[in-house]
Amino acid sequence: MTVRFTLNGEPQRCEVPPHWTLLRMLRDAAGHTDAKHGCGEGVCGACAVFLDGIAVNSCSVLAPQVEGATVETVGGLDRDGDLHPLQAELVASGGVQCGFCTPGMVISGIEAVRLGAAGSEAEIRHSLAGNLCRCTGYGKIVAAVGAYRDGEATGVDGDGVRTTDGAPGAAPAPEVGIGP
Repeated sequence: MTVRFTLNGEPQRCEVPPHWTLLRMLRDAAGHTDAKHGCGEGVCGACAVFLDGIAVNSCSVLAPQVEGATVETVGGLDRDGDLHPLQAELVASGGVQCGFCTPGMVISGIEAVRLGAAGSEAEIRHSLAGNLCRCTGYGKIVAAVGAYRDGEATGVDGDGVRTTDGAPGAAPAPEVGIGP
């Protein structure tokens, strides 16, 4: 069957069997491997993407369900080659180790801030509870989401040097995540 949708701002047309998941379609038909295959059961968060602005586990969505929809992966968050402020903060603060969970953490962190569900460390931890990480112990990830929420996200320039974002609020770029 043919599935037409928008992926990271670009129109897509994929021929896939109707039983394929969005994750499989993204990886195997569209060539976007930034959504990771983790558990395949919707419990680890590695495959999280925005579907019409709402964070979903792409392994739990059938490909035909995205007909006419907009999908945004973590790879679509950059603007003019610059990482999204939360991505940059995770890199700069050491919140990324193996990187496997990072796409899901970024999607969930952005959504938590947008929803106002990241007001305290406990709320951030609750918002990220659907994302499993085996390397970091979560401390630096939680701190990075807090810095992003507070507009204190830092970045890394092209030479790998830590820089200050400087943008008040460090809000996500327009059309990323949910809400106005």
